[in-house]
Amino acid sequence: MAAQAMYRRWRSQAFEEIIGQDHVVQTLRNALRDGRVAHAYLFCGPRGTGKTSTARILAKAVNCTGETDEKPCNECHLCKVTTEGRSLDLIEIDAASNRGIDEIRDLREKVNFAPTEGRFKVYVIDEVHMLTREAFNALLKTLEEPPPHVIFVLCTTEPHRIPATVLSRCQRLDFRRVSLKNLIKKLKLICEKEEISITPEAIELIARQATGSFRDAESLLDQLTSYGGESEITLGRVQAMLGTASRAAVSNLVDHLIARDTQAGLHLINDVIYEGSEPRQFNAEVLEHLHDLLLLKTSGGSDLINVTTDELTSMKRQAEEFDLSQLIRTIRLFNGVASSLRYAPQPQMPLELAFVEATLPVQEAAREVSSNPANSPGRTGKPSTRPRERKESSPPQPGETTDQAPAARVAESRPAEPAKRARVSSDGEGKTALAESEAADPYQDETVPAPGSTPSGEISDDWLRENWSRLLSEVRPYNRMAEALLRSCRPVRVDGNVVVVGVRHPFHKGKIEDPRNKEVVEKVLMQLTGIPCRLSCVVQSLGAQENQPRQEKKKRKAILDDPVVQAARNMGGKVVDVRLDVTGDAG
Repeated sequence: MAAQAMYRRWRSQAFEEIIGQDHVVQTLRNALRDGRVAHAYLFCGPRGTGKTSTARILAKAVNCTGETDEKPCNECHLCKVTTEGRSLDLIEIDAASNRGIDEIRDLREKVNFAPTEGRFKVYVIDEVHMLTREAFNALLKTLEEPPPHVIFVLCTTEPHRIPATVLSRCQRLDFRRVSLKNLIKKLKLICEKEEISITPEAIELIARQATGSFRDAESLLDQLTSYGGESEITLGRVQAMLGTASRAAVSNLVDHLIARDTQAGLHLINDVIYEGSEPRQFNAEVLEHLHDLLLLKTSGGSDLINVTTDELTSMKRQAEEFDLSQLIRTIRLFNGVASSLRYAPQPQMPLELAFVEATLPVQEAAREVSSNPANSPGRTGKPSTRPRERKESSPPQPGETTDQAPAARVAESRPAEPAKRARVSSDGEGKTALAESEAADPYQDETVPAPGSTPSGEISDDWLRENWSRLLSEVRPYNRMAEALLRSCRPVRVDGNVVVVGVRHPFHKGKIEDPRNKEVVEKVLMQLTGIPCRLSCVVQSLGAQENQPRQEKKKRKAILDDPVVQAARNMGGKVVDVRLDVTGDAG
């Protein structure tokens, strides 16, 4: 028979054994004492904080037949069978695998049967947020007015996914993430009872790694017990199993950051990775150290961090030497590494980039960012649909309007030429074409940028259409769902700095405008254009989406066939550009 896991052996069996949830324990004890136990409870909070254990203790307490004032007594027959998992009056349901309406209908039929032995039947529905909408609707009436012998306890880690109609029928109790102090207390108790030899430093690292979860901490301790056999569990063994770096290595890296010693810092990062440390874990440890320095530098007290005396002395020195603005910038840089580590071709590359940028002076770092073609524009002027475009010798002047034609802006930045230029306007419909003589042009044979170059100051409808596939490929590494949603769209127009895309169904519009997807697209647009852009989505009919390019083509042809334009071309002029405004009319 397989050995029972440590987190199951050390599950809390009484209210006094529940650690770190005093507000929940006090509420339930008072309800039991006064005979005011609710018919439905909602236990919500992070994983491993005691929700299911508390539900089982409540089930024992309401059926306990012991003579003690504090329930449960864990000595009577009903308490023992519940502890051993043999009680027929405690029904635990996993909503992740029983989430449909058929399972809830079956539950509704069975709740009417009386308890087998105790006074109450207790239904514990774990991960209740996984139920379907239909299942929630089927549960509502029973949850609001259950038989007098039934108590419901709903457990979830995501209360925001539960309908408001269900929330209003339950008493909600929020379980808090367990503090580091309470985790260490529980681990020490287990080690004493299990006669496990372990150093205090190892216990602290296990507790930190558990991030507020009793179950994670106990599972990790169980794994270390098997890994090391009968020998003592040391800090080095925990670090070897977790792939974490020593605190000394993290502290040394921060010293290199303060000294702006790029060479030493890069060597240290590579040594730590080559020795087997997990890059994401190492980055998390660096962030934790920098966070502690920020607390020391801004609050001035050491009560907010949990380190040894020697480590505290070293960290106070680092906090004094670290410039506050540089410290904040460094935290932001390493905080952005987490999302890049998954796709990096070399595991240490995002760490190295963050370290190098953190050691640069602020002015030089800003210069590096502005010169990066992925984040800033490399050329000036509005992009055009023409295959070749002349270089501009100067950027647009402040007084220049954004509606000026590209040829006119280029003309203003050049010296006087003998070439003849004419602006020809048709009457009646506001159509406009630019004509230019075919005289020798000194700029005609210059090398020109590719059509996909990034704009500066403003983007156009043509640029959006030309760079649509590029936008999709840039969004994909950040959020594949956002990229897939964009593929169901088509570029419509650009209103100033607002990029408008069209979809066929309101469902897709809602998904694209979800903040998690919209922020990613706007971030990529910022990287491609160098200017802040907003994303807007409109619902278009299928016919409107398919006919729009055809309509634009017909209107362009009508402009070129205009008699005034033809007369200008017969005089030796040539059409430089034809622009359509966002409504499809010529401009």
